[in-house]
Amino acid sequence: MSRTPRIEPSGDVVARVASTALALPDAYEEDAWTGVRWRVRSKTFAHVLVAQEGYTSAYRDVTGVTEPTTVLTFRSSGDELLALIHLGPPFYRPPWSPTIVGMVLDGDTDWDEVAELVTESYRFCAPQKLRHRLDR
Repeated sequence: MSRTPRIEPSGDVVARVASTALALPDAYEEDAWTGVRWRVRSKTFAHVLVAQEGYTSAYRDVTGVTEPTTVLTFRSSGDELLALIHLGPPFYRPPWSPTIVGMVLDGDTDWDEVAELVTESYRFCAPQKLRHRLDR
């Protein structure tokens, strides 16, 4: 039995997230096990992938949606984390980490909000020295 080929996120979506992520101090982009992720030091602060049938997917497990769906995962904490996990779509909470939030990226995506969430996720992951550079 052959496996369905993995669908990668569109170049436009990756470019939009990258425009924010790569502007952050010492951030870099790399291919992940699926999709693309952005890291600072060894910590992933944003990851774009396509949830699809035939592959493990927290998005599918949480929502039951089976069609391929582009999602962004990022880190959050405090009041923002609590608010996001209780908002419902386009947000969801993957079960593998208490600080990870997922967000569907589609035609209704607010890209200014994505930029803020990616930046805050970076703050969560970056060492203090780099956070201070960002705040200057």
